[in-house]
Amino acid sequence: MAIVEMQKIGIYALKKDRKKILEFLQRTAAVEVDISDLADERFEKIDTVSDKAKYQRIADDFDHAIELLKKYDTSGQKSLLNLEKKLIEKSEWDEVIGKRSKIYSDMNRVLMLEKNISDSEAVIARKTNKIASIRPWQALDIPLNSEKTRSTKIFIGSFPMMLTKEQLQNIALKDMENDSPITSETLNVDGQTTNVCVMAHNSIADKVEENMRTEGYMKLSFLTHRVPGEAIEKRKKDIKEEEKKIADYKKELSSYTDRIETFQVASDYYRTRAEKYRVLGTLPQSKNAFFIEGWVEKQNTEAVIKALSEKFDAVTEIEEITEEEIPNEPVKLRNNSFSASTEGVLESYGLPQHGRVDPTTVMSMFYVFFFGMMLSDAGYGLVMSIVCAIVLLKYKRIETGLKKMIQLFFWCGLSTTFWGFMYGGFFGDAIDVIAHTFFNVPATEQVLKPIWFAPLENPMRLLIYCMLFGLIHLYAGLGMKGYEYLKNHDVIGFFSDIISWYLFITGLVLMLLPSSIFASIAGRQIVFAPALVTASKVMTIAGLVIILLMSGRVNKNWGLRVALGAYDIYGVTGWLSDVLSYSRLLALGLATGVIANVINMMASMNGNAIIFTIVFILGHILNLLINLLGAYVHTNRLQYVEFFGKFYDGGGRPFKPFKTINRYVEIKED
Repeated sequence: MAIVEMQKIGIYALKKDRKKILEFLQRTAAVEVDISDLADERFEKIDTVSDKAKYQRIADDFDHAIELLKKYDTSGQKSLLNLEKKLIEKSEWDEVIGKRSKIYSDMNRVLMLEKNISDSEAVIARKTNKIASIRPWQALDIPLNSEKTRSTKIFIGSFPMMLTKEQLQNIALKDMENDSPITSETLNVDGQTTNVCVMAHNSIADKVEENMRTEGYMKLSFLTHRVPGEAIEKRKKDIKEEEKKIADYKKELSSYTDRIETFQVASDYYRTRAEKYRVLGTLPQSKNAFFIEGWVEKQNTEAVIKALSEKFDAVTEIEEITEEEIPNEPVKLRNNSFSASTEGVLESYGLPQHGRVDPTTVMSMFYVFFFGMMLSDAGYGLVMSIVCAIVLLKYKRIETGLKKMIQLFFWCGLSTTFWGFMYGGFFGDAIDVIAHTFFNVPATEQVLKPIWFAPLENPMRLLIYCMLFGLIHLYAGLGMKGYEYLKNHDVIGFFSDIISWYLFITGLVLMLLPSSIFASIAGRQIVFAPALVTASKVMTIAGLVIILLMSGRVNKNWGLRVALGAYDIYGVTGWLSDVLSYSRLLALGLATGVIANVINMMASMNGNAIIFTIVFILGHILNLLINLLGAYVHTNRLQYVEFFGKFYDGGGRPFKPFKTINRYVEIKED
């Protein structure tokens, strides 16, 4: 539950050591480079945009080549879950860098093979379409581009209608003698289109063409000097040649699959180099020297300064943090392993600023607690925790953010298991259903009994507890705000804004408990001793008066102060709505249990063990996924809206050290 203290440092060094210093800083990932605008004319910045873009583009090309080669990798080493980076020796990294020109050439060859395959596939598609367009004309025994002979004119085209040979002849010889020198053939009838070939003597050719056009004749739009049958065979032969090329290209691609790991190292190298050039473009430089300004964890400052001084003879100084720089000071959280698993949840909302409280530890306990109440099935919880534990044990080098998320679901799984047994839910009522259906246990006998009580049998009781847990959660949020007041030595603010609300809300709750309204909800009447009843009224009035008089204390005008205090008292309605929001703990818990029970009932309807197993597995997987998502979303909402709403506003900027950007590999340090 802490924000790591940061230190601003400046590094001055000779330009000849620039490359080594940048590589050292990038390798150690200890410094976030943050250059302020400098007015010193002796320093200037170089333009590295094109270099950065070039190396990033090369890294992207390697990524593309890697994904392409994975499709042709038959080594059997593919992993269904690619969650961790490969650990390599420093010597292997250096070897790849030394051969990067040859590796770059191999990568380009892989991309060229992909392009050749795409080109050949495009040729095949084009020739296949051509065959399809020529096939209706394959009955024709003359080239499609035939137009005339010495004494005749040839018409090759189509009519937008179905025609017989006799009908075609009548159209062509309209208003002419039937024995006119003409030959006509219908080549293909496809739907509402008829392909034809008409040969007419030159003396009547113009009239024949006029007659046919009147009936919708259209000349063939594409031409070939080959007879249709020959043209089709020629294109089929071309397609076979392209298919052979593709097979050869793919065979050659398969020969490059053993370079996947090498390509991965090269990709990380160029990506890291692009990051180095990005930072290089921000550094102020003179003819002989350069300057780096940035942030480092205070506990690492001495080690960084010592290393830079000894290795590179650089001058390093600790800089004073100005008021203008305080909002820009980066934030890094440090929590125990349990609480650290929820840091991603906090970062999604916003990191705390320096000088503010880190709510991670308190939030983590409530987060896991509420998540378990919402999912609330021991079977589902065990599945979650076991799967997450296997992943964490098998994959040691998972990316930090993903690892924290898996750890979070592991803890949430344990909480879900706890609440499942408390409520008596193990894959719903699966234990009882199996016992009654397959082991002849009497239907009236309950096998798995809840340790606490079954929410389906007494939902109102659980609703009361949900609102109680919610009130504790809200009190914790208000307490976090009070902690900040005391941390800043604001005792008046702590008394006026924290203690007053504790008194007011607690008094109202104590007044509500003995009332008939609460009795109708709880199903029982609570009776307090007269002294406690009086105390509840005193607490309520005392809190009310303090809020009324002190909430607007920044104003000297008492009338305005009281008006602002009265307005703040209206905020008690917000507390009511916040408490009611925790009824979702009941709603989601009941939904999980009811759906699970329905699945069990459906699975056991005909008493067949095979059908039961299939329906049971598929149904509970679906129920787990749906309610897992619901529990995650609504648990986040309780933190973001109700809990954080009492004290937290975020606004911190994450600490982003200058480091290597490795997507695929992790270098084993000596």
